[in-house]
Amino acid sequence: MSDRPQTPQPGRRGVLRGALATSAALALPAIGGAAAPAFALSGRPKAGWGVQAGDVGAHSGLVWVRSDRPARMVVETSATDSFKNVTRWRGPLIGPDTDFTGTTRLRGLPPGEQIHYRVRLADPDDPRRTGEPVEGTFRTASVSRRDGVKFLWSGDIAGQGWGINPDRGGYRVYEDMRALDPDFFLCSGDNIYADGPILPSVTLPDGRVWRNVTTEEKSKVAETLGEFRGAFRYNLLDENLRRFNAQIPTVTQWDDHEVHNNWYPGQILSDDRYTEKNVDVLSARSLRAFSEYFPVSTLPPGDADGRVYRVLRQGPLLDVFVLDMRTYRNANSPGRQTEDPTGILGAEQLAWLKRELSRSRAVWKVIASDMPLGLVVPDGTNFEAVAQGDPGAPLGRELQLAELLRHIKHERITGTLWLTTDVHYTSAQHYEPSNAAFKDFEPFWEFVSGPLAAGGFKALKLDGTFGPRQAFVKAPDRNNTSPAETPPYFGEVEIDGGSGELTVRLRQEGGDVLFSQTLQPGRVGQ
Repeated sequence: MSDRPQTPQPGRRGVLRGALATSAALALPAIGGAAAPAFALSGRPKAGWGVQAGDVGAHSGLVWVRSDRPARMVVETSATDSFKNVTRWRGPLIGPDTDFTGTTRLRGLPPGEQIHYRVRLADPDDPRRTGEPVEGTFRTASVSRRDGVKFLWSGDIAGQGWGINPDRGGYRVYEDMRALDPDFFLCSGDNIYADGPILPSVTLPDGRVWRNVTTEEKSKVAETLGEFRGAFRYNLLDENLRRFNAQIPTVTQWDDHEVHNNWYPGQILSDDRYTEKNVDVLSARSLRAFSEYFPVSTLPPGDADGRVYRVLRQGPLLDVFVLDMRTYRNANSPGRQTEDPTGILGAEQLAWLKRELSRSRAVWKVIASDMPLGLVVPDGTNFEAVAQGDPGAPLGRELQLAELLRHIKHERITGTLWLTTDVHYTSAQHYEPSNAAFKDFEPFWEFVSGPLAAGGFKALKLDGTFGPRQAFVKAPDRNNTSPAETPPYFGEVEIDGGSGELTVRLRQEGGDVLFSQTLQPGRVGQ
């Protein structure tokens, strides 16, 4: 590595120049059979799938790229987009074992600054032969409270057969989100729909035709490792998403559609579309592809344990607790158990969450949940999330939530709120002990947003166990409305550096604010 650049860096809210957008759009990937790169005997490596950064903190972050052939990944960072002075980071050798993807961890970064980076791919046998660099940028978290924090969240992409529609300009909601220039984006799961093939066209109820970009891997459900990789690769065909990735770092979690609708460990599928019906085999393949296509600090190669759940520290104002409500859950059931130590998190993850919440000194503690708490999500005659429709004392998975909420109250942990996606509409719920069957907790908010690019669904019923009051909801009146009928939704969280106030805005495609709620810092409940 070379010495760190001495050139002063621009302000955290500096406007990006046109070069970023141009570089993000370079080398548009071939549409169609893009499963394995061609092993060209001449030419230089190319990075046509763009770049992305993930799990960025005050002093570190991850940078991702995909090559079209074996290559050495090299990352250069600079204080400015001129790259007059650079620090060089030697990344991994990229090859078929990771589907030609690579991730490089950057350490020792200056806090609260705009970091410009570019990725070069070099011929492994001749380092002088490098491809065209692809540029990106991100802001490191500030260690100064006065700078404030702003981030977005949503999820549910390419679901129910609604894929990249060139007639609509693709996933144009990503342009709306990019224009807000957040510090990071939290994707709350269902990044792909591995169980949802994308057909060339779908006829809408009013007779219009929805057209999709299609690929061989997305023409069927994902079962093999190659098919899962193709499902993760599909969204990167969208230029809006690649441009967004080049500017906004991500915090990514997963949920059921990374594998199969409503899956749980040990499940044997009855879905006739599958030849491999063991969900443990399918989920292992999906998690490997997930770790290859998203820069996640607790997954290989960065962490051999392979956890999706983690806490990301964003300076004195914010800690983000990323949950995994899929990997450690028990089987979906009617949810009437009077004892349930496994629940939806598993005993180990619950202990971790309680411990890390108690240790946190951040003003705000955002719990990024891949499933809602008080919304009743059915799975046939069983239940898929926490609530099961019985408004009485906690039963089943509710017992684990009650234990966590009791811990937050008795430990006097301030500034908690819950963010989720999953249900394909947007809403805000306030949980109040005075209205609840279980009363040993302090009030808190749960905000729901999404989908980004999937079917819209009708609003679900509320379970009264924890006393939710719905302050806002916007949902279609029928299930599986297309993005042409129901706009994509995303949420915005902004923490003021002066007052410490946190404001949540629920938005829709185009940027319109549908609902806003401001919360005060330093409180156990709101």
